[in-house]
Amino acid sequence: MSDNGVIAEAVDGFLADPRVLRIQRDAALVADLALGGFEGLEYEVFEERLLKESMPILRGMLRSGTFITLSVQRFEKRGIPFFVSSENRQLLHSSDAERDDIIVDVLMHSRKTFRTRALLNGGWNPNFKGACCLMTFFIGRCMWDFRRVYLRWVRERERIAQVEAALLDPEAFFRLLTALPHHGEPEAILFSGAFMELLDAQPAETRAVVRLTCEGYADGEIADRLKSTPGAVRTRRYRFKKVLYQAASERKIWIPAQLHVNGVREQQRSAV
Repeated sequence: MSDNGVIAEAVDGFLADPRVLRIQRDAALVADLALGGFEGLEYEVFEERLLKESMPILRGMLRSGTFITLSVQRFEKRGIPFFVSSENRQLLHSSDAERDDIIVDVLMHSRKTFRTRALLNGGWNPNFKGACCLMTFFIGRCMWDFRRVYLRWVRERERIAQVEAALLDPEAFFRLLTALPHHGEPEAILFSGAFMELLDAQPAETRAVVRLTCEGYADGEIADRLKSTPGAVRTRRYRFKKVLYQAASERKIWIPAQLHVNGVREQQRSAV
């Protein structure tokens, strides 16, 4: 069976009306939407319904792995490399949250490409032999957009893993702040803007620990100055680093790659 046939069967399982009736109804709808240039309120209502009805279909196909397999096959036939690891297949099978993250991004891409390719450019043809309904065409479009979304999702998961790993070495993180190339005095760059806003929100002891660490003081020296202990100094520094990475994950600040764990190791090796 062709991939379009597999998609059509999946769609049949979610939409009650017979396939032929859906095609006829879609043809009349497209003719009506064409009068408005596939834009305006009427088109927005159609698009919203299309996205809403496609969600359970995409969830089911992604959970079963059928969606991934068909998407990979499409790209392989065109000689475009696309590989989805068994680990990620399992994750997208078991995790509702990860599936929905992928699906939402796919839908945001496909709603645009569908309008252009299927409607404006006439890619969907109800008179074509073996014609499909709009939903089947749309799911197929989602399969083409899946590769780009998936690869970006993988990169984001790798970035998060690096962030989590970097949290294991908070002291090196702050030591490296002053070692980075800046277009200005390090202190003027670091203790201003978004970084300073985050630091200002911390307790006075944490602010002092961060500043003294960036100035090069050892944990024991910082502890003596603050009448604390080296362990307490490390704890405060670790907690603030978690705040920084949370802000970075929300794109409130940017953390240079040199401050991630790989950057720490590179500088340690070069110092040997």
